[in-house]
Amino acid sequence: MSWSYRIARVAGTDVKLHVTFLAFLAWLGWVAYLEGGAGAALGTVGFLLALFFCVLLHEFGHILMARRFDVRTPDVILLPIGGIARLERIPERPREELLVALAGPAVTLAIAAGLYLTALAQGHRPALLPLSLEAPPVVRLCQFNVLLLLFNLLPAFPMDGGRVLRALLAMRMGLPRATRSAAAIGQFLAFAMGFYAIFSQSWLLAVIAFFIFLGAGAEASAVQERVVGHGLGATQMMVTQFRTLPIHATLTDAVELLLAGEQREFPVLDNEGRVEGLLTRDHLIHGLSRYGPGGAVRDVMHQRPPHVAPGASFEEALGRLRASGLPALPVIDAGGRLVGLITVDNISDLLLVRRAVGQA
Repeated sequence: MSWSYRIARVAGTDVKLHVTFLAFLAWLGWVAYLEGGAGAALGTVGFLLALFFCVLLHEFGHILMARRFDVRTPDVILLPIGGIARLERIPERPREELLVALAGPAVTLAIAAGLYLTALAQGHRPALLPLSLEAPPVVRLCQFNVLLLLFNLLPAFPMDGGRVLRALLAMRMGLPRATRSAAAIGQFLAFAMGFYAIFSQSWLLAVIAFFIFLGAGAEASAVQERVVGHGLGATQMMVTQFRTLPIHATLTDAVELLLAGEQREFPVLDNEGRVEGLLTRDHLIHGLSRYGPGGAVRDVMHQRPPHVAPGASFEEALGRLRASGLPALPVIDAGGRLVGLITVDNISDLLLVRRAVGQA
């Protein structure tokens, strides 16, 4: 996800903060400062950091359980609405996904129980409602964790409850139908939540409902994509007829190739035929405005882009392409030879064809 910055790496997973999280933290800290001074601001920021640390532990519950089933998690991103652990794939068996989905809420339940016992030891008895900003921090943290637990168990994507529902349905009807059913339920709940939020003028709830609606649709699309791409490999996804540029090419040379056909991304090769970079249409336009037609391709290309192995699976190749943020990636064999080019447009066309054939 763009605008995210890594702050740590834990057990092979990057922990990232999205810029909106920092803005959210700064805004609430500023509001607290205006109302109560520096002490109130520090207390608010400290409480929010503690709360999001609990959210991070929740996400690592998912991550560690997924690792038991050989599913890696490249990163976890903290947003104002919570955390997102990006699993490299959905666990193959519904039972495995069920355990992964329940692992996060189990961690949150353990945190809430520990905070409740701590509060009791300090002479407090936390209640779920009403929330009180005047309560001791341990009580407030306990209350918020319980609310997060209940909210996360709503049967709607992208919350854990939606994944639990999908796993249970998949045991009876298979992953594609289960995902469509769970997504439809999630979008219905999001619509009802948004309807209530508008009439009660709860704009935060309306924003949450909007994200739930989008998340449910995105999950359904991702699984449909996975089903259609099942069995494909990088060699079946790649473009084999494409043009390349030499490392000493000028931007004028690149313009001629761009206008001569429909290709928009060009591998840049050194004198021995090794990939040194990738020139996209955006790189080319930016380079022309900065250096003019006589500029060198090497000055504007993406240096040493990630590559895909010919034996990579559909999910691995697509995941690497999306993680790169580039519209194309070279396919390079074990000998360092460029054998193909994987592009977003070609994958889209391939999936459309396979979906149409499957429907026929």
